Amino acid sequence: MSDKDFIKKYLDDFSALVKPDQEIVNKIVEIKNILNETKKNNSKTLIFGNGGSAAIASHVSVDLTKNAKIRAINFNESDLITCFSNDYGYEKWVEKAVEFYCDKGDTLVLISSSGNSLNIINAALVARKMDINIITFTGFHGNNKLSDLGDINVVVNSKAYNII
Repeated sequence: MSDKDFIKKYLDDFSALVKPDQEIVNKIVEIKNILNETKKNNSKTLIFGNGGSAAIASHVSVDLTKNAKIRAINFNESDLITCFSNDYGYEKWVEKAVEFYCDKGDTLVLISSSGNSLNIINAALVARKMDINIITFTGFHGNNKLSDLGDINVVVNSKAYNII
């Protein structure tokens, strides 16, 4: 495949996914309402992801804090990740962060391209027990464990990480 063909296919695929439909518009409004309710209750929004999704979590938490005045935090500190991973196991580090830092009334945003990252799924399971709002962002057509655990789930219908 030539460079031009690759780029055209990429842009066509991406464009098809970003065309708004009523379902995604409704979900975004619902997410906005949950985040504003969290803010109104003087609670916080915690955002987690792995790899590139962790970078997205950082960016979103800063934008929510700065632009929307919503207390949003992420946990990308290497000392916290390595401490919790060492003491509890990598698959439980996000779960433990949720246990230590989430309070009733908070909102948890979990980002996972596959929706099958065990550390993110475990966080959703413990948040469910704590009665925490859960918003998920995943890809891979939504057939994943994380989407089954969220209150609101946004799914990018693609298996291409660069699009998700």
